[in-house]
Amino acid sequence: MTLKHHDTDRFRQAPANAARPRHLHLPALLWLALLLPAALPAQAQEAPFCGTEGVWIQILGAGGPELNDGLASSSYIIWIDNKARLLVDTGPGAAVNFDRAGADFADLDAIVYTQLHADHSSDFPALVQGSAYGERSRPLPVLGPAGSDQFPDVETFVTRMIGPEGAYPDLAEFLTYRSNRGYKINARNVPSTGHNRWSRFNSDHFKLSSIPVNHGSIPAIAWRVEIEDFRIVITGDFNNAKDVIREFAKDADALIVTHAIPEGTRGAATDLYATPDQLARIAAQADVRILILSHRTNRTRGKESQSRAAIEKLFTGPLIFANDMECWGL
Repeated sequence: MTLKHHDTDRFRQAPANAARPRHLHLPALLWLALLLPAALPAQAQEAPFCGTEGVWIQILGAGGPELNDGLASSSYIIWIDNKARLLVDTGPGAAVNFDRAGADFADLDAIVYTQLHADHSSDFPALVQGSAYGERSRPLPVLGPAGSDQFPDVETFVTRMIGPEGAYPDLAEFLTYRSNRGYKINARNVPSTGHNRWSRFNSDHFKLSSIPVNHGSIPAIAWRVEIEDFRIVITGDFNNAKDVIREFAKDADALIVTHAIPEGTRGAATDLYATPDQLARIAAQADVRILILSHRTNRTRGKESQSRAAIEKLFTGPLIFANDMECWGL
């Protein structure tokens, strides 16, 4: 994908790893050629490699909630100097792609959620289960939106998933300091109503802040990640009714947004999602360096030209339509 407009030399995509050579006899090669198209999905390739230095964003899941889009759902890694330091959302496919990315669960400073619909969170217990076979020894903060009468907060979500009375009670040890699993999970609710910015989490590698966004009746928040001189904003699903992202994303190096509905959409869907022209206006007013359209649905896939035309009327910076496993350096 070619980036255009300003400052593209500092924002770069990682090349795919070169496949290792294998010495197969001719019959084996012939069988492989016959079987490979049917046996392996299109994404069963060497994962792109993020750079060993600096800040990189990797798209673990660029798809929506559909079962027929060929993509994993919402999930992102923020890499810092070749360490996966932050995991944002854990939608379906996140656990598999976390492994494909070569990330180490022990390196994570936190997992954060923009919301707790299944297409943003369902792989959480799979990641926790898998981490039992790793070497993590420090507590793991898990941050996400406070709930409502209809939706649980992140503390309740974690307990319902891996608590003693939860769906996976064998993982309940991860919630106690008496755990034999090596570390403890500390779930923490973040405000998902009002207009105030929350900024009460720092690690040795980044500073986090969040702000509530409007996604219909669903508690949802956007996240801002500050790493030295770099700023990354991940909005999750929102319709910008509160018009809070413009200021929240001010001067961001990368703004990752949900691209769920096409230009010209009317009706109930606009109560949940922003249209391409709204996303463009936010990016332009916030003066972000690059706009990444992710969490793409079947309603928008195949309409990239239409979306691009609407966006480029207002936003002249680099524009990316995200795909699984892509990695972009700041």
